[in-house]
Amino acid sequence: MEGKNEQRAGLLYGIGAYGMWGLVPLFWPLLEPSGAIEILAHRMVWSLGVVAVALLFVRRWAWIGELVRDRRKLGLISVAAATISVNWGLYIWAVNNGHVVEASLGYFINPLVTIALGVLLLGERLRPAQWAAVAISVAAVLVLAIGYGKPPWVSLVLAFSFATYGLVKKKVNMGGLESLAAETAVLFVPALGFLLWLAATGESTFTAGGTGHGFLLAATGIVTALPLICFGAAAIRVPLSTLGLLQYLAPVFQFGLGVLYFHEAMPPERWAGFALVWLALSLLTWDALRTARRNRVLAAELLATAAAATPGTAATAAPDAAQQKIT
Repeated sequence: MEGKNEQRAGLLYGIGAYGMWGLVPLFWPLLEPSGAIEILAHRMVWSLGVVAVALLFVRRWAWIGELVRDRRKLGLISVAAATISVNWGLYIWAVNNGHVVEASLGYFINPLVTIALGVLLLGERLRPAQWAAVAISVAAVLVLAIGYGKPPWVSLVLAFSFATYGLVKKKVNMGGLESLAAETAVLFVPALGFLLWLAATGESTFTAGGTGHGFLLAATGIVTALPLICFGAAAIRVPLSTLGLLQYLAPVFQFGLGVLYFHEAMPPERWAGFALVWLALSLLTWDALRTARRNRVLAAELLATAAAATPGTAATAAPDAAQQKIT
């Protein structure tokens, strides 16, 4: 019963995390007239404050000394910080400049880009269904390039930057909260320096926009950290296959907001491109579920074989032991 409650709680945490990531396009326009780079700098600065409070609450500090002594891991954290800053900054710019649908496409194709990076950089081997999904996604990008009149650069940069971020995070192998703290610590000094420069030149909107605007900019720390904390809580409670399915909630919400709330144009060729992406993701999901089911069946069979073999082994060992005793 306790296990079921834990899984139910994990599912709710996961829905909460991806739901917040999916609805965040409603938040960034509230920060105008701040530009994307200023918003990004505030996000970096305030996120570190929120994460520091969270770490103080859970009393997890030992990893800091280990990280400082490990130059390789520190270098990887710096790369992760650089790639996520590109991702965050471009996403904020895209939302505030009428590219919400194109941004959602980036997160739809992100799993496919992650698979492609795994093949190119890690030498991973793909199953036939995965190859088919990658081929369909390439066709989708070509269709969308025709629809947009140019390659969907916003989508591609978002997808590749986040896939690279995920690849680096895999090599770093740190908890979500600790990793975010390390990344924002790397970004804190340049971000704070940029904000101070804006204030010195009279270009800052932090105080010029009024108290409410200042509070909204400070809230970027909560907007960044809260979904990640929920994701971390979900990751330890539900299977990875469930998290894999939940990840599509965010781009679905973003796409819906782009079309229904922001009223972005969706000509037929864009619908065709998105349909191909969704077909590729459906194929990928079907293959992942089938493989997971097959692995569970195989594991159950191996356990059953081992259990069946145990009495026979004991029965064979008993006469041998008795014979030795007689001798």
